[in-house]
Amino acid sequence: MKKFSFFVCVLLIQAFCLRAQKGDLMVKSNDNGLYLDHKVAAKETYYSIGRLYNIHPKSIASFNKLDMNRGLNIDQKIRIPLLDTNFTQQGNSGTPVYYRVGENEGLLIVSKKNNNVPLSRLREWNNLGSDVLKKDTRLIIGFLQSKEMKSVPISNTAKTEEVVTRTEDKKDPIPVATEDMTKKEEKKVAEAEEKTEKKEEKKDPPPVVMETRKPSVEGHGYFKNYFEQQVKVAPVLKDETVTSGIFKTTSGWEDGKYYLLIDKVQPGTIVKIINPSNNKAVYAKVLGEMAGIRQNEGYNIRISNAAAASLEITEQDKFIVKVNY
Repeated sequence: MKKFSFFVCVLLIQAFCLRAQKGDLMVKSNDNGLYLDHKVAAKETYYSIGRLYNIHPKSIASFNKLDMNRGLNIDQKIRIPLLDTNFTQQGNSGTPVYYRVGENEGLLIVSKKNNNVPLSRLREWNNLGSDVLKKDTRLIIGFLQSKEMKSVPISNTAKTEEVVTRTEDKKDPIPVATEDMTKKEEKKVAEAEEKTEKKEEKKDPPPVVMETRKPSVEGHGYFKNYFEQQVKVAPVLKDETVTSGIFKTTSGWEDGKYYLLIDKVQPGTIVKIINPSNNKAVYAKVLGEMAGIRQNEGYNIRISNAAAASLEITEQDKFIVKVNY
């Protein structure tokens, strides 16, 4: 009878440990990237944990700086790296991986902390109607791909939201770039560049003349206040000197709305651009990326012609600017 009672206790303990492992997957991060915490249960090894999270045992040992030959201890806490092989931020199926929102964190900050996952996907997965988030809210930021865990498909029931919430005409909130808005603006830029490319194909193209007029709006431009509000939420992380070119657009001359193209920066982000030769600065909104367009080779960014004129840049081709964001 005593042996039977002992056996039942052991089974209950193992069941409790397994149940604890099957809770919601909460993402964490360090300098090596995103990861999940795992508490080692009885009889678990590098190989069984690797099968559970669909990752090679050596990757687990390496990420935790452990020696595989020494094995694991019960209740030992280890970190499971989220890699391209076992984690995706595309589609809408797999085992959801969650992020807990911190103090004063908006959707843009959540995106930056989690591999710059597109805002549109965060809205879709979490059925969000606003980019304003409450502290301790749990958001899906991607999916673990494992046959050992239950796959939970997320239906596309995202709420429709207005791009900019209009309050009073005197003061505008920070603009939120949606995919539709970004595509329209990118289309304008692409059309302008296509016209420029056709002109370049002619045998004797006319010489490029830099804009001599100046924008009607003096100062740093329309997006300065938005940048100041942005850095209160997310401090400036980048301060770089880059090679820039210009793209032509009608925006900015009358309203002070300056734009730029730059890789690996979320569309809608406001960037401070400085001309190091005279320390003049403007604030521009990111429209999209540079990658994949032939005429962008050799450039780190492109800024709108109105922004260049406001910075008093006279170069016709490449020039150097500093960017903060």
